[in-house]
Order: sequence, then structure tokens, then C-alpha cells
Amino acid sequence: MPSLQGRVAVVTGGARGIGAATARRLAREGAAVALLDLDEEQAAATAAVLGGPSSIGLGCDVADPASVEAAVGQVLAELGRLDVLVNNAGITRDNLLFKMPVDDWDAVIDVHLRGAFLMTRAAQAPMVEQRYGRIISLSSVSALGNRGQANYSAAKMGLQGLTRTLAMELGPFGITANAVAPGFVVSEMTDATARRLGMSTAQLREQSAAVTPVRRVGHPDDIAHAICFLAGEEAGFVTGQTLYVDGGRRL
Repeated sequence: MPSLQGRVAVVTGGARGIGAATARRLAREGAAVALLDLDEEQAAATAAVLGGPSSIGLGCDVADPASVEAAVGQVLAELGRLDVLVNNAGITRDNLLFKMPVDDWDAVIDVHLRGAFLMTRAAQAPMVEQRYGRIISLSSVSALGNRGQANYSAAKMGLQGLTRTLAMELGPFGITANAVAPGFVVSEMTDATARRLGMSTAQLREQSAAVTPVRRVGHPDDIAHAICFLAGEEAGFVTGQTLYVDGGRRL
């Protein structure tokens, strides 16, 4: 029997990239999946090809409390419960500190950190009631610092602190909270980084692979596999942790 049979998962930023790969992986394990994204049309299109017992795609601005409450309410109404939350929604607004507009700082903090807070606050209520839940948030190796990403690094490290606190507060209710910190992953976001650096996507990928012990870059499925483990029954004694999935870059 698939390991997530009968479970309902919500994946934010689920229309494409790591979010879509995660949704596919969770659906393959038997979960009903709700994909939340600003791009409602693409979220619905991705949900339509997931397979699994049931899937829906919903429009949601994770930085807006009303939008979050409405989306979580619709998930509960249509799918009946909420067992797994994957806080994946994210953006970049890279720049050196002295060039960074306040709006770009706020936008990144709002989507990553405020978004995870709002989604988790909404999701924990049904999880506490059923005394079961899995919360997985996407951090990054950039949490350890990365030139030109003061806003992104701060948000991603903030998610690690949030994760540890959630583990303490929600553990007594059967809810675990963990983070996954990807290294370089082939995505629209890293393609945008290549353009910012004046490089081709192939050049950036080759450069990243050369300094990674496993000698390749990551792919969305690499991250999805780690998330799926933390979402499952087998990870019930794992909480408050940040799992770096980076091909050994931190060694």
C-alpha cells in the first residue's frame, strides 16, 4: 500500500518546479494533493495530470491572511482533512545590500517567511484536532549566507528557526515540523540567477556541478524525495530538523 494512502497534502508554490515535483511524488504515494499558487491556471493544469486519488489546484497569495484562510477552508471542504503542509512558495529579488530596495526585501520576506507563518497557522488547527500532521518548509543552503541574497538568506534561515519552534509547540499534538534545504537545483529561479550573473544556464550548472562532491546539480525530484520521506509515517520521530539536500556542498 502506498505510504500516504488516505492523507491530504497541501503544497504551496505547487504549479511548477520543486512544488510540482513534490506534488507528483506525494500523489504517487497515495495522497490527495492540493496545489496552491498565485498562478491558479497553472496550478489547476498541474493538478489535472497528477494522478493519485484526488488533486485540486487553487489560487492563493500566501502572504495574504484572507487568501490563505480561504484556500485552506476550500481544501478542507473539498478533500475533507489536511495532514501534510509543504511550505514551498518562494521568490527571489537578488541584489547587493546597498542596491536593494526596501520593497524587494519586504517581498521576499513576505512570501517565504510570512507565507509559511500564515499557512502553518491555518493548517495547524485541523492538524491539532486530528492529532496528526506533517509540516515541511523549504529552506536553502543560502540560509548560511550568499552574496547578493541578504533578503533570501534571512528568510531561509528564519524558516529554520520557525521550524524548530513549531516542533516544540506542536509536537505534543502529534505534529512534526522539519525543513529541507536544497542546494543548486535546476529551476526557473536558478535560471534567473544565471541571467543576473551574466552567464548562460549551462555555464552556471556546470560551475555548480564542478564544486559539488557528487559532481552534478540537483533536480526537483531530488528534493521531492526528501520531502516525501518527512511527510510519511516513517518520519514520526524526526522533528525540528533541517535536512540539507545539496550533493555534499556543505562538506
